[in-house]
Amino acid sequence: MKKVNIISLGCSKNLVDTELLMKQLEKVGYSVEVDVENSKAKVVVINTCGFIGDAKEESVNTILEQVELKKEGKVDKIFVMGCLSQRYEPELQKEIPEVDAYFGKFDWKGILTELGKEYDDKLRNERHLTTPPHYAYLKISEGCNRKCSYCAIPIMTGEYKSRPFEEIVDEAERLAKQGVKELLVLAQDITYYGIDKYGKNRLAELIDRIADIKGIEWIKLHYAYPAGFPMEILPVMRERKNVCKYLDIALQHCSDHMLKQMRRGVTKQQTIDLIRKIREEVPGIALRTTLMVGHPGETEEDYRELIDFVETMKFERLGVFPYSHEDDTYCDKHYQDDVPEEVKNKRAEELMDRQLEIASRLNQNWIGKKLTVLIDRQEGEYFVGRTQYDSPEVDQEVFVTSIDPLQIGDFYEVEITGAEPFELYAEI
Repeated sequence: MKKVNIISLGCSKNLVDTELLMKQLEKVGYSVEVDVENSKAKVVVINTCGFIGDAKEESVNTILEQVELKKEGKVDKIFVMGCLSQRYEPELQKEIPEVDAYFGKFDWKGILTELGKEYDDKLRNERHLTTPPHYAYLKISEGCNRKCSYCAIPIMTGEYKSRPFEEIVDEAERLAKQGVKELLVLAQDITYYGIDKYGKNRLAELIDRIADIKGIEWIKLHYAYPAGFPMEILPVMRERKNVCKYLDIALQHCSDHMLKQMRRGVTKQQTIDLIRKIREEVPGIALRTTLMVGHPGETEEDYRELIDFVETMKFERLGVFPYSHEDDTYCDKHYQDDVPEEVKNKRAEELMDRQLEIASRLNQNWIGKKLTVLIDRQEGEYFVGRTQYDSPEVDQEVFVTSIDPLQIGDFYEVEITGAEPFELYAEI
């Protein structure tokens, strides 16, 4: 059987695209594998990421590695798709001509045509899941209408485009019938869902409808935007038992100076009021946020204000990344990349050190308490799972000991016996 190895880089949204392409390739007779090292596949598809400098470098290096395998005769065809290809195709064709064909982010038809096959529109929403069978990502839109100064994603993905409401519900129902218990709802900006297509925000309605689907026991929301946040989602999160008390909302910064520089459309006080309202409306919610340091114009005063903000807000989950200067963004056209790299990295490291202390204190509070855990895998003597407050890949895990074997993909009540800053230990 003809075999294709898809190397999927970048975010979970990219992974959904990979899964959609896999289904199409399998329909026309290919055996498809994902991210297999030392693969015997003669056809390689690289789904690239172009978000920030490190991601672009990883994508280019991966392409070059496959080119070397092609020169050695181990690979016959190399196809490149995804965000990097969408944005830099002419440059890539010039610099790496050994690639057989470059395609845009959504041009799966082109890949099939290149292989002498046809795209099946009837399968456009069907996927071959690459995640463990008990959870799946559910993408509800493409693109982004925000104008953040630093972000190149709208350049690559275009304007916001909500998927049809019923199409999303149908996909969620199909996933549930396949045995999926946890849906990780995601978009570049879930908080804009429906406005472009229906003239109003329909996020709360959508999540409420998905919560009705039999078999879906956990629903988690990624990624919210603070400006224009739809407050009507909060009662749904509070009242629906299978909508997890978890929200990924990228705030990026807190000082009014930096929020204006970043073109975030929100003030510090509005941000604080929103966080307090979310926690008030959904008691016990775990908030994950992402912060940026080293954006053009960030002063030491701005940074210290951010440190104080983190220590005051005590986010349950937090990630930090240094600013990356991207071509054709507002920053590229209007600002100088004026914060030295060593300063960016030092600020990011210090901020994560503060978060480590906060996370450690928060986790200590769980010791002796009971939590429900979804088991993802077995690792040595432990069964490793997550609580409703944690998403795969990005959040902490719970390492569970049990005399009897536990079933992967099942829920168990555990008692927390130990805590580290970013992981918990428990017994059945």
